[in-house]
Amino acid sequence: MLGIIGGTGLTQLENLKITRRQLIRTPYGEPSGPLAFGDICGHPVIFMPRHGNGHTIPPHAVNYRANIWALYSEGVRDIVAVATVGGIREDLHPGVVTLPNQIIDYTNGRKNTYYDGKDQLVKHIDFTEPYCPRLRALCKTAAEKAGESLIQDGVYACVQGPRLETAAEINRLERDGATMVGMTGMPEAVLARELEMSYAAICPVVNHAAGRGNSVNGIRYEEIDKILDATMQRVRNLIEQVVILHAD
Repeated sequence: MLGIIGGTGLTQLENLKITRRQLIRTPYGEPSGPLAFGDICGHPVIFMPRHGNGHTIPPHAVNYRANIWALYSEGVRDIVAVATVGGIREDLHPGVVTLPNQIIDYTNGRKNTYYDGKDQLVKHIDFTEPYCPRLRALCKTAAEKAGESLIQDGVYACVQGPRLETAAEINRLERDGATMVGMTGMPEAVLARELEMSYAAICPVVNHAAGRGNSVNGIRYEEIDKILDATMQRVRNLIEQVVILHAD
């Protein structure tokens, strides 16, 4: 079963024909909202709005463990997550869509493992390649079929939020090798790995990171909103093809 996690600008999938919604109880508390069960082009999909249906949950307060567990408990084994980012690398300008292949975690205080109880054995997982190569290849093919351009590499820097970064912080992230910055990529990816779920991220760039491009003197939200609407339509087209290919 394929699960889609929607982020900022994607609290619902317009091309998803919903058959039912269900709030899943988990050992880790309540997820961000009810799961939406339905189909896209006749193929079953489960959709999870990461920030809640009304986009009311900030990145640092998302119950990532409950979200991933809820999807897992309903049979999802492959996850394609959508997460907006700011572009650091020059070619990652607003309006492009990226498919990161690496991630650096700068978050703090988030519940980032299922194996931290007193009665739990310590478990170390390999995270050399944080995104599933099979799902990344599927996303690349889907982009070709959808006629959508897709930058097929990048290092996602996951920061704590909810505030945006200073120009100096972006300079540091760039020195570390990051090419884009977002707030929700972790611990989502590692929790999926702990449950042996395959995970890939589609990251629309909605603004230049602080101190870059037209954000050199500040980030203007009115410009982000314009980019977000147009870019998310491209993402929906891409996801439709992902669903079709995944079912084949």
